[in-house]
Amino acid sequence: MKKLVIASLAAMFVLTGCNTFKGLGQDVSGAGEAVSGTAQEVQNKI
Repeated sequence: MKKLVIASLAAMFVLTGCNTFKGLGQDVSGAGEAVSGTAQEVQNKI
């Protein structure tokens, strides 16, 4: 599961990219949402 979360975070940063600190904040927020969504999906499968 940790590998899936790490891969999701890496993909999120690579795909979104950021040019400013404001953009970085939005990217981090989006990554957090992605992790939450992934965790919820895993929990539902269990």
